[in-house]
Amino acid sequence: MRPTPETEAHSRLVPRIGAVLIAAGVFLLDAFSPIEGAVAVLYVVVVLIAARSFSRRGVVLTTAGCLALTLAAYLVSHRADDIGAPLLRCFVSLAAIGITAALGLRHKADAAVLAEQASLLDLTHDAVFVRDARDVITFWNRAAEEFYGWSSAEAVGCVAHDLLHSTFPTDRTAILDALHRTGRWEGELVQRTRAGDLVTVESRWVLQRDAAGAPLAVLETNTDVTDRKRTDSQLVASEQRYRAIFENTRVAIFQQDWSGVRADLDRLHREGVRDVAGYCMASEGCVERMRNRVRIVDVNTAALRMLRAPSRDALLSTLDERLLEADQTFPQALAALARGERSFEGESQVRTYDGDIIPVLFGVSFPADPDDLGFVLVHAFDISERKEAESALLAVQADLAHAARVSTMGELTATMAHEINQPLAAIVTNGEAALRWLRRPSPDLGEATDALGRVVANGRRASEIVARIRGFLKKASPRQEWLDLPGMIGEACQLIERELARHAVILQTEHEPGLPHILGDRLQLQQVVINLMVNGIQAMAAVRGRPRVLTVRTSREEGQVRCDVTDTGEGIAPEMQEQIFQPFYTTKGDGMGMGLAICRSTIEAHGGRLWVSDTGAGAAFHILLPAGAAR
Repeated sequence: MRPTPETEAHSRLVPRIGAVLIAAGVFLLDAFSPIEGAVAVLYVVVVLIAARSFSRRGVVLTTAGCLALTLAAYLVSHRADDIGAPLLRCFVSLAAIGITAALGLRHKADAAVLAEQASLLDLTHDAVFVRDARDVITFWNRAAEEFYGWSSAEAVGCVAHDLLHSTFPTDRTAILDALHRTGRWEGELVQRTRAGDLVTVESRWVLQRDAAGAPLAVLETNTDVTDRKRTDSQLVASEQRYRAIFENTRVAIFQQDWSGVRADLDRLHREGVRDVAGYCMASEGCVERMRNRVRIVDVNTAALRMLRAPSRDALLSTLDERLLEADQTFPQALAALARGERSFEGESQVRTYDGDIIPVLFGVSFPADPDDLGFVLVHAFDISERKEAESALLAVQADLAHAARVSTMGELTATMAHEINQPLAAIVTNGEAALRWLRRPSPDLGEATDALGRVVANGRRASEIVARIRGFLKKASPRQEWLDLPGMIGEACQLIERELARHAVILQTEHEPGLPHILGDRLQLQQVVINLMVNGIQAMAAVRGRPRVLTVRTSREEGQVRCDVTDTGEGIAPEMQEQIFQPFYTTKGDGMGMGLAICRSTIEAHGGRLWVSDTGAGAAFHILLPAGAAR
């Protein structure tokens, strides 16, 4: 603790009283005692006390007083004509007092300079103390008081490393050898405060030598780095945990450096390019150039296994070496980065180290700071087995779809018989008419020719009906082609004309003009439309007292093509609207429960969506499919 003002005032008063008493005693002894000698020299003690305790002015006044007392004592105790030895002793005393005062003033000036320098050390936030050659503390600044807990009065005079219980990073003898050899030392020490807390300090020692070069004192400056060491330890522990997760996870992780594409993205932003993905794919060499600027800087063990690489170094290359030329996901990832998104996910194919191609599902995590693209994490899953399972599932689904088509056509047997019987009956009728025209006494060749022409036309019509039914029942691999949805719906409507007539259902079709084509398999999509229309017809079988209307409507919706199949039946309760799409769920006594499940999976395989809603006067099935080229 620093001394209080009352303590400081008391400490100044005591030496002043002592100096006055000593001066009075020396004067009495010098003036009235029979002692023959330079008694006035004892005033030097008074001057020394003044030099230690008084101000500069006080030292000068004290010295002047001692000189005056010396002269007064000489005059009191000697005659004017006594100029021998007594006068010489007087001059010696005066000289001693003057020299002592001069040295005292000089010492005081030097002490003031040192005190000013020491006060600067009190301004620093670092703990600073000075220890002599025996490690005894001779100076202890204010920051040391606050940091360690001992006041300057308590610390000065103690052995530094015993007081602080210092723990050295290496052998102390080696540290002292380095200090004496170079004049300085730096390192970390673990010390204990007065409260018993262990602290870590960054310590800097500077050795001071005397005129002969012998060690005189050491200035030690200590900076508290306890919190920093704790933070560093936490960072190291965090890095170790991250590394353990990075290495031991079964997901392939790639650490990539995307900083090379930052300049290109900034340039595109300045040029006003908004569709980054479209611009890159349209610009020749742009995608390849930017992929070559993305570097793989680290991979985990799972990535080595997935890409069948012998070592990490084998994969530390550009991204262009791993992606295929036809990859479309990288430009989309660049666009996501340009939009400021933190992540991007997609599905692509990558090239393994031995040259094979594998499908992967991946995700890219961009850093929070868009200017710091040196640490981009990409995680990837090998989905080869899933793709094989999807292929097998599609094959099974194709078999089920074929069975459903056969089942549907079984339900439409009456329609097929009616469709075929009509042209067959027309063929028979027109054939008989032609025979009658030819058997007349005067054959009418014109009428017979017309009748035979109608026979040929109806024969072709019957052939087209059979071909259409065979095409619908045909078991073939899915074939992607551009389809005119309204035209395909028209073909489907022809197949259910008899079913519509049998159930007295009015069919209404509404098609928005200029609809774009859709890309898909004709048979599969036609089966979906027929299933939905047949379901609508059957849903209205119990309707009485109001018209049975089946409406098929096509329209454009946000870049997609929409088809709505609406009936005027009993509707579907909200809690049933998802359940009806589950496999083997049916409301029919003889149903398989696979029709709507197959319909939904077929639409989803085409990148679309199928759902149902209740209109209040029936049910509506909605299909949404990606749009392609315009008609």
